[in-house]
Amino acid sequence: MSKPHTPATGATRGDHPGAWQTHSGAQPTQLPPGEAWSHALPEVWSGAARDSLRESVQAALQRGVHGLCFSPYLEGQSPGAQIDPAQIRERLQIIQPHTRWIRSFSCTDGHEHTPRIAHELGIKTLVGAWLGTDAAINEREIEGVIEVARAGHADIVAVGNEVLLREDMSEDELLACIQRVKDALPGVPVGYVDAYYLFELHPRITAACDVVLTNCYPFWEGCPREGALAYMQSMLARTRAAAPGKRIVISETGWPDQGSAFHGSVPSAEGAMSYFVDTIQWAETEGLEVFYFAAFDEAWKVGAEGDVGAYWGLWDKDGQPKFA
Repeated sequence: MSKPHTPATGATRGDHPGAWQTHSGAQPTQLPPGEAWSHALPEVWSGAARDSLRESVQAALQRGVHGLCFSPYLEGQSPGAQIDPAQIRERLQIIQPHTRWIRSFSCTDGHEHTPRIAHELGIKTLVGAWLGTDAAINEREIEGVIEVARAGHADIVAVGNEVLLREDMSEDELLACIQRVKDALPGVPVGYVDAYYLFELHPRITAACDVVLTNCYPFWEGCPREGALAYMQSMLARTRAAAPGKRIVISETGWPDQGSAFHGSVPSAEGAMSYFVDTIQWAETEGLEVFYFAAFDEAWKVGAEGDVGAYWGLWDKDGQPKFA
């Protein structure tokens, strides 16, 4: 899930132009020159410019994106709520025409039904087991993801999400979980999700992954929107350098359309739309596997991430398209 990489002091400007540094372990990165498809953001958006941007968003969704990060929560629900399969199906049917894959985050509390229903709708699945500090819940998640995959409903399995970033488990504990799932699921690609730079810091985890699932959030490192695409490209380059020869998937990236600024990163509808368009055009041009965060707004995330947490979706909390 998207969250600051630097919970204490945030991101700071580096010593040279285009460099950004977090206090979480990420090192300064020199931004490459902006690509031709990067939008120049006008200071004041005219109605015509905003309409053109909306048309670009809709065109990308009509073509269909590679993947969307999917959670089925409705207003008043949050992790721990029991999710009904009918609710999952209803939410998936909204995004079905617009994505080839979904990424799910859990295999308990009803979320274990998501991959089966997605496959019934013709959508491929990156299926997550959510690991944290509770050993009993971790065991249920691991058993759940193995059961889902053995039933044929997981095209990729992700064992944990940002576990090392949150410092919820040791490297050895996480490695044991990954290996257990790999041993149980021969023939199913198994990987782990975390912020890009943690694959540099934990080479044993990187080596254990069949597929490296890298979260790339220029927003959470304080990067202004104008430099965000180039910075994400540098994040991917660092992941590739840390995992030579591995299949690499951008498992999360996105930009919020409302909420408080995070250093140089400013939420706005125009910023969210232009970041989405830039990301999808880049992914299509380069043939990249990208899961955009997120399908829907999730009101519960305000508690974890502040006001900005509720506004990462392409559809709002009621399932209505935000940029139509």
